[in-house]
Amino acid sequence: MYEGLKNRQIICIDIRSFFASCAAADAGLDVTNTPIAVIGNLQQKGSIVLAASPPMKKQFGVKTGTRLFEIPDHPSIHLIEPKMEFFVRVSMEITRYLHQFVPHESIHVYSVDECFVDLGGTEKLWGPVENTIKRIQDELYAQFQLPCAVGMGPNMLMAKLALDLEAKKTGFAKWTYDDVQEKLWPVTPLSEMWGIGSRLQKTLNNMGIFKVGQLANTPLSLLEEKFGVMGNQLYFHAWGVDISELGAPLAEGQISYGKGQILFRDYRSKKEVMAVVLEMCEDVARRAREAEMVGRTIHLSVGYSQDEFGGGFNRSRSIDEPTNATLTIYKVCEQIFDEFYDRRPVRKLSISITNLEPEYSMQLSLFEENKWKERKLGKTMDALRSKYGSTAILRAVSYTEAGTARTRAGLLGGHKK
Repeated sequence: MYEGLKNRQIICIDIRSFFASCAAADAGLDVTNTPIAVIGNLQQKGSIVLAASPPMKKQFGVKTGTRLFEIPDHPSIHLIEPKMEFFVRVSMEITRYLHQFVPHESIHVYSVDECFVDLGGTEKLWGPVENTIKRIQDELYAQFQLPCAVGMGPNMLMAKLALDLEAKKTGFAKWTYDDVQEKLWPVTPLSEMWGIGSRLQKTLNNMGIFKVGQLANTPLSLLEEKFGVMGNQLYFHAWGVDISELGAPLAEGQISYGKGQILFRDYRSKKEVMAVVLEMCEDVARRAREAEMVGRTIHLSVGYSQDEFGGGFNRSRSIDEPTNATLTIYKVCEQIFDEFYDRRPVRKLSISITNLEPEYSMQLSLFEENKWKERKLGKTMDALRSKYGSTAILRAVSYTEAGTARTRAGLLGGHKK
């Protein structure tokens, strides 16, 4: 199974409780000893916790996703609103710090608080890799007051698994192919495995597969028949095999354009919900147009208010001609909404287009004058927004009470800058 595979020295670095750690450092607090919760908006009692320090989790049971009104009133607790620009700037400074050890092509930023680094060849400059990792951990804490955990493996997958399944508890873990059967195969539930979500886990469970070891010993032909290319990936990942190059998960090309948001309040009518849906369709379509891509499948996901027991629906619909036109995407979303909406208050929305292809592949008849006008209008609006900002030109719904585009234009990642 492992013959001929590269045995690289990849590490995955995770800044522990990143938002909470950054907020603590900014406020002059010790994240390891202080109960801290980073709250999206302190003025909204229903706002959620974006991050919590270890003491906050251990002493008060407050974790990511906890609502503000659920946090106990205790004098030792510090509630802090996010400073997203500051958090992003810290993340960039960490990447810049890592450049002293490796060139930029050896670093793949996976998220604001995680990155992969290929330390292969650094032994000649910095000595044993384990010593370099210890130095990185010590200096990140000394310079930024940010504790981190590091997983190491022969590929990106193994480094990430070592991080998630062991290093987040111990600080550092190194996994080799010899560790797969002992450390990876017993893992259950399957959603603990990188790349397996709750829906896929349910499908695998229905096949009688509950542990990674069972997945590894399922015939490859059966997995490929059931899941296609993804079945091949599931099989080899269960054996710890990953031949992708550093950064491949983001470098293989865009497979969808989407946008999701948690609404500021419960929306109780179709008119209110569709005002936000139109804004989101505009944003998704604009990004597709800028990339000169069109899509055939439109997805709409609606989440109901927790006050109405949550739940919701996630549906998609394919159209005959691929599109990146705002109103075309909107009309499909409206059809889906009308079919599945059960009139409960809405709190979450998500929209995406998939089955992408280059825009030039879309055939437009010379007699379809309206479509040509729609494309030209879309491009013109995009150009104005690109030059003067996202709120330079908005649809009328954005000026209604239901619209969110103007407010969100002043946010970064959905939160205060």
